[in-house]
Amino acid sequence: MDASADDGARARALASPLRMRILRLCLHEPRTNKELAEELGVNPGSMLHHVRSLVSTGFLEAAEPRRGTRGAREVPYRATRRSWRTPVPGVGPILLETFLQETEGLMPDDINATRLGLKLTPENRDAMLAEFEAVFQRWAARPSDADGDPISLFFVEHPDLPRDSRRGARD
Repeated sequence: MDASADDGARARALASPLRMRILRLCLHEPRTNKELAEELGVNPGSMLHHVRSLVSTGFLEAAEPRRGTRGAREVPYRATRRSWRTPVPGVGPILLETFLQETEGLMPDDINATRLGLKLTPENRDAMLAEFEAVFQRWAARPSDADGDPISLFFVEHPDLPRDSRRGARD
């Protein structure tokens, strides 16, 4: 498979909120197909398809097999953190849907959100986003705190468009 085909397969693997959620769940502790299916409310056979796609593209790797409660061999998977450095065209809506699914049912006080309106030149906008990217990259590269609590961060930047130029107003 050539590099562009590999890139396409990786982008397709990440083009699913469910797969993004699988990666988040496997980031700090390895999880089996059964554990993932139960946590996400998905049929184990369907989950296996998604897990295999993430393994074949290098986003998940198998950990040491273990014995389940009935003695069956179970393979836990852990996220490789490769997704963080993988460009995915049009990823914004996928990340937004992933975020909405992950926060569904949380109490409002459990969600910390910040919103800020700015007016910037394209150069200053690019500089600001580069700073945020550098901060995210620096924290993503750190090892997890063994005694820490898992959290997720979501940062959104978007243009403030007049109502009549928004897609919903034109449809």
